[in-house]
Amino acid sequence: MIRVLVVEDEPVAAEAHRAYVDRTAGFSTAAVAGTGAAALDALARVPVDLVLLDMNLPDAHGIELCRRIRGAGAQVDVLAVTSARELTTVRAAAAHGVVGYLLKPFTYPALRDRLTAYAEYRSRLAAGGDAAGQDEVDRVLGAVRPGRSAPLPKGMGRETLDAVVSAVRAGDGLSAAETAELIGASRITARRYLEYLADAGLVDRAPRYGGAGRPEMEYRWR
Repeated sequence: MIRVLVVEDEPVAAEAHRAYVDRTAGFSTAAVAGTGAAALDALARVPVDLVLLDMNLPDAHGIELCRRIRGAGAQVDVLAVTSARELTTVRAAAAHGVVGYLLKPFTYPALRDRLTAYAEYRSRLAAGGDAAGQDEVDRVLGAVRPGRSAPLPKGMGRETLDAVVSAVRAGDGLSAAETAELIGASRITARRYLEYLADAGLVDRAPRYGGAGRPEMEYRWR
């Protein structure tokens, strides 16, 4: 059984990640931590094989936490599960030996595929011995990173989701109509993606008052 520490400060997301881990054969949640300090404390108290790490924590950036984990001598692997899209963060994560980088929002199959790939990676390393050649080395290192993109709910596309995310991140609170105009889609389509992001805990939604008639919903990146 591969023991997992979930590090996530958003309670709804933390519970979802815990449930996802426990649904996956061969994995169990060892602990859940909402801060970097709590994560380090958990690593000192309970056996952990893999850390699911959000990069945006209230008391430390995920990269800094990786440094502290390595500095403490913890023999664990780290899989980033985060909304941090900055390529500098991705590069720093790779430099600190992060075995995978999964962007929020994601569905259970997306995380399951990463966990299954990680289990195969561990199994190949545990076999020991020498690699027969370059092909085997490539297979071992490539096993931890699935070749296909993370699946989305039926009827949703990765390009449209990325466009909505970019629009909301750059805006100072957008309605579905405003988002639709920015990405060149219908209001209904934009609203579906915005609601998906809100349900995933990545955007805040609140009524926008001040106009005539019913208030429209405004979406703001957290």
